[in-house]
Amino acid sequence: MRLATLQNGTRDGAVHLVARDGTRAVSAQAITPTLLTALEDWERIRPDLEALAAELETGGVATVPFDESAALAPLPRTWQWLDASAFLNHGALLSRSLSMDPIVSPVPLMYQGMSHEFLSAHDEATLWDPKGDLDFEGEFAVILRDTPAGVDADAALEHVALVTFVNDWSQRAIVVEEMGRRFGFIEGKPATAMAPIVATPDELGDAWQDGRITASLTVGLNGARFGEVPAGEMDYTFGELIAYAARTRNLAAGTVIGSGTVSSTRYAETGSACIAERRGIEIIQTGGASTPYLRSGDRVTMHVAIDGDVVFGRLDQTVVTR
Repeated sequence: MRLATLQNGTRDGAVHLVARDGTRAVSAQAITPTLLTALEDWERIRPDLEALAAELETGGVATVPFDESAALAPLPRTWQWLDASAFLNHGALLSRSLSMDPIVSPVPLMYQGMSHEFLSAHDEATLWDPKGDLDFEGEFAVILRDTPAGVDADAALEHVALVTFVNDWSQRAIVVEEMGRRFGFIEGKPATAMAPIVATPDELGDAWQDGRITASLTVGLNGARFGEVPAGEMDYTFGELIAYAARTRNLAAGTVIGSGTVSSTRYAETGSACIAERRGIEIIQTGGASTPYLRSGDRVTMHVAIDGDVVFGRLDQTVVTR
């Protein structure tokens, strides 16, 4: 099933089921008011949501038109956003781009970002500092039901309720400054945007395998193809990322865990899902980076198509100055 959150005058919006054709939706308010409340009682509520989703597909229930451009982020705010760097190829290219030594770690790299606000897929993105080197980052994410501390990687996957993709905005120059202080990201990581639709893993079919999403993320910049990057080279599975995050703490229902920027060693063919990676590639190929970071008016698009099915809807954001 596929879910979205529509505006209803509250900060958390109203959860809806979305038809697979992407044009119709039905309110789930009689079952649960928000997506977060559904996740907090997922095992009990999921069967009722699935039954409503089935009625939606067969035309057995009254619907409303679904306009993804008017939707909120599926989780406008939640308890926790943990973002990893699960594609080692991306880390290597990023280091070249930012003139940094590669980070060598025996465990997944992960930071805790801001979770009190997720931008919708059609919200404008603010260029907070023109010298901050604003970049987009296309990545996949999973959303959890309650997950106990100490869970292992295999059992962790049983706690994945939903999957989607996100655009993790970054101000690269500020991130480098913050990394130099060795105390985490604040100013370099503004609000992340979430795709308009989240889905249960079964909606991905064979593109959900062993804790990885193997589909390609298509990224556009100002109307031109920037990348169509397959995610099959993810070095850590989502199970491993969840187990790492849960080693010493329970993870509350609604926790979002990101894969980090989707990346491929076949970058000459696939392109990239962020500017910094492309700049790293340019340094390798020509000795210098030529692709500029984002400016006011630039437009970023993302979507995931599986056998022609745009599962999570489309992200379409324009950069504006503060």
